[in-house]
Amino acid sequence: PPWQAIRFFNEQATTTKTRNRLPHWQQEGACYFITFRLADSLPHTLLTGFREEHSIWMDLHPKPWPLETELDFVERFSRTIDRWLDQGHGNCKLAQPSASRIVADALHHFDGKRYLIHSSVIMPNHVHILVSLSVNEDLAKVVASWKSFTSRQINGELGRDDPLWQKDYFDRLIRDKDHFGNVVRYIGKHTSQSSPAILYQAPWLLE
Repeated sequence: PPWQAIRFFNEQATTTKTRNRLPHWQQEGACYFITFRLADSLPHTLLTGFREEHSIWMDLHPKPWPLETELDFVERFSRTIDRWLDQGHGNCKLAQPSASRIVADALHHFDGKRYLIHSSVIMPNHVHILVSLSVNEDLAKVVASWKSFTSRQINGELGRDDPLWQKDYFDRLIRDKDHFGNVVRYIGKHTSQSSPAILYQAPWLLE
């Protein structure tokens, strides 16, 4: 699709804030970078201090953020989490081809209807998705549908009933074309790592 079909963050538009364990901001039909991870993907020893620092920082920096504040957040928190995830903690159930295929099929089941996936990668213990929602779709409900369906399917495949996914998810509203391009490149770089990955990029990105 042409660039004008992708809705980036608009400071003048209405922003809806929701909260589970993490705060989430949503604009109608916007584009998001989403990460969700397996329940055992990050040890508690890593997360204890991180959660306290994250909570204090968020209280001191209410959204919407100027660019400088968002870059500080990314460096302090998002990149830290991503580095830990890429270290391959936990049982890495998504390294099993049958499990990762279940996730890939679930992501694309409503692709082009409820949302449009631009790029995604399924890693052994986490998933990254760059996606635009259709108008009137709710971000939390879309992510919950991915997680609940894949949890049932993968647990059935593996003969287990423990929680599969960590509660909640990380998301960032995409600011502009440059931000979009940076996320596409970030997702794509995972294919150069030694860990198994299922990478998807929309055909128009490859043109």
